Amino acid sequence: MTYKYISFSIAITFISFLVGMAVNSLLKKTKFYDNELSNLNFVKSEKLNQWLGVDLVKWMVKNTPFKYLNQKLKLNNTIEKADLHQLRQEMTSSEIDHLIGFVFVTIFALLKVYKSEWLFALTIMIVNILMNLHPSLLQQQNKRRIDKILSRTNRRR
Repeated sequence: MTYKYISFSIAITFISFLVGMAVNSLLKKTKFYDNELSNLNFVKSEKLNQWLGVDLVKWMVKNTPFKYLNQKLKLNNTIEKADLHQLRQEMTSSEIDHLIGFVFVTIFALLKVYKSEWLFALTIMIVNILMNLHPSLLQQQNKRRIDKILSRTNRRR
């Protein structure tokens, strides 16, 4: 029974990636995206990020086959300001993709709660948190790091 729960959770989470990309491509054309969504920052504390396990997700993305999923999120050895702005935009897009996917999968979990399938709902949410929420928090953490670098380069000029 739990095998069914896990396989469904993983499948719906992968589908949520596609849903997130599709909805995000529509949102990118709005002012709401530029003004509000591109500057989201749920967790500002680095200690809280560590406590939530974002560093573990960072390690997994860097050291497992996950590193091959989004090749646009890599920085060359030579850092240029334009590269950082482009990288920040790609991170924002990835972050919003994952957040939309998180909401999409959460709807399925809520339906399972409504049907009193508690273990199924819990399994869905655990997979959803690991595969959608944590990567989004990682992108927010990386965006803050880029913003610090950009602010330092702006002060020097």
